[in-house]
Amino acid sequence: MSDLKLFNTLTREKETFLPLRPGEVRMYSCGPTVYSYPHIGNLRTFLWSDLLRRYLEYRGLRVTQVMNITDVEDKIIRDANKAGQDIGTYVVPFIEAFFDGLKKLRVRPADHYPRATEYIPQMIELVKQLETRGHTYTADGSTYFRVSTLPGYGKLSRVEIDTTSDYSRIESDEYEKESARDFVLWKAKKENEPSWDTPLGEGRPGWHLECSAMSMKLLGETFDIHTGAVDLIFPHHENEIAQSEGASGKPFVRYWVHGEHLNIDAQKMSKSLGNIYTLREIEEMKFDPLVLRYALLSVPHRTKLNFTNASLDDAKNAVARIESFLLRLEDTIASAPKDAAHADDAGDAMIGKFLTDFQESMDDDLNTAGALGALFTLIRDANTALDAGKLSAGDANGIKAALMKIDPVLDIFPRRDEVLDSEVEQMIEARNAARKSRDFKESDRLRDALIARGILLEDTPGGTRWRRR
Repeated sequence: MSDLKLFNTLTREKETFLPLRPGEVRMYSCGPTVYSYPHIGNLRTFLWSDLLRRYLEYRGLRVTQVMNITDVEDKIIRDANKAGQDIGTYVVPFIEAFFDGLKKLRVRPADHYPRATEYIPQMIELVKQLETRGHTYTADGSTYFRVSTLPGYGKLSRVEIDTTSDYSRIESDEYEKESARDFVLWKAKKENEPSWDTPLGEGRPGWHLECSAMSMKLLGETFDIHTGAVDLIFPHHENEIAQSEGASGKPFVRYWVHGEHLNIDAQKMSKSLGNIYTLREIEEMKFDPLVLRYALLSVPHRTKLNFTNASLDDAKNAVARIESFLLRLEDTIASAPKDAAHADDAGDAMIGKFLTDFQESMDDDLNTAGALGALFTLIRDANTALDAGKLSAGDANGIKAALMKIDPVLDIFPRRDEVLDSEVEQMIEARNAARKSRDFKESDRLRDALIARGILLEDTPGGTRWRRR
């Protein structure tokens, strides 16, 4: 078995992944800030974090995954005030939409979903540790981290820090374009903001503090993997390292794995351009969430994904091709000779090449494009062999078993356990009866009526099969 290599943002190299504890992986994934409905860029990040977990488990490792929910933050407070609601009420529909989106996209639940507002005591404890070690100071009632006390600050992001100033303070969490030397840990209470009465004074946590406190509480002071989007590298993840290592004196995270941006029609998503899509809007465009899942997985996580309507159409066609192949395998298993001789062991050769190519691609920093290429090479070669009558039912069963082996990783196969409503089932039965009695006018009418309902029929030697359009 080849080694799994992951690109580590900390070292800027692909490194062989070796967990700190043999057989066990502890992983933290930056989750949503719940001030709005998640868009497809957010969903891509959550999706490939889940893909990483799935592949680690495919390789036999036991994974504990934590994904936080940021439910107190500047944008949440701002928008809740505009809506005339407290933040606890305001975030409810967005949290529900987050979990609904994960379910529709087949993202498996993490082991823990800590919410920032539930970990205030752990945050206070962390600040106290930093205070004891001489990393903090107070100003205007807020507590700040003094970057000059931590050698190596900037090692993740490679930012240049202005060492000539004593400190510069940016109170807002929204300072993506700033290079703030010192950052806030605990913010003093302000009017119209939620606050907690603590030994640090009345106030609320800084955004960066939240993730450090939650991750170390649930995974330990040093853990294996931290995932997130590239826009979090600085300042968020850089400051997580500073807080965590400043408090513990130990390495915080061993592998930092970041995903690239998603563009819409070659432009960065932004509210000003009006090109931010939610899952609900994709569904309103008549695309199944499985199609979106395929589209988001088709490009490796460290490559910018240019999202277009054409890419969704391509994904839709790819999913349909997979479904047709799976159905053809089922027909072959049911109708082909059980004891037909292998033609030069064609089935075994295909299976071996497919599984090897799939794993080699995934071992190369989760190269999903290569993994999908291996899948469609198998589909092409198997269809050619089936057309030539060179695959037996046993071959088809073996290919199906190979596909089911990788299914827990990609999870892009249409599910056939769906139950059609009774009216549709009756229409299919009536259409088949009309066809059998050679009433082709009625048969065609019923087929067209089923198409209008999104049900496509295909007549095979093994009988009539259906799939969603």
